[in-house]
Amino acid sequence: MREEGLNSIAYSKNVIEFITVANEFCSFLERSDDLETPIFLGRLQKILPLLYLKASLLPEFEFEAEDDMEKFVTEIDYNMIQEKVLQHTGGNDDYQEVFISGMQFSESALTSNISENVADIYQEMKDLVMSFRMLNDEVMEQAVWECKNNFASLWGQTLVNCLRAVHNLIYAENNEEDQHLAKKDKTESKNKTRKPDWLNDRFSNQGE
Repeated sequence: MREEGLNSIAYSKNVIEFITVANEFCSFLERSDDLETPIFLGRLQKILPLLYLKASLLPEFEFEAEDDMEKFVTEIDYNMIQEKVLQHTGGNDDYQEVFISGMQFSESALTSNISENVADIYQEMKDLVMSFRMLNDEVMEQAVWECKNNFASLWGQTLVNCLRAVHNLIYAENNEEDQHLAKKDKTESKNKTRKPDWLNDRFSNQGE
């Protein structure tokens, strides 16, 4: 028997915490136009694993859905979020996928992109958040149930793949700069320890 009111699973601690992070994720993307790219990527890097963690803690429960869930994210909304992300990822948006079901049968590398991944996750989170704003216990429970199932089969893996790409995007440039500085320091250090020409001449003349 399904519980209603404050006893509904929709009001459990782990569900409320997940909804809070999901709402923060959506708001962050919707307001990302004015953010500088390093700040945007840094925040994305931190909220994605938090979203994954909170989704993994959602309670297990059975739900028999009588009707399909109402969807709130339109194609225009989806494209808008993808474009916002693309403004920050630019030419580094594409990345080679390393884990897609069936990719072992592919003869060529499979390509995915960060902006589409983020938009896919946004669509899941926004539909969930909007369902909770209806304040209907049955609708909220069904929304959580569907989101948890989709997490296991769809967007959870998408998030993990996307996080790897975001990590590489943040640190690849830093690593290149570090390697350049290390090479420069090594060259300068070598030059500093080199004996002056007059000292080399002096020691070479001692054998004469």
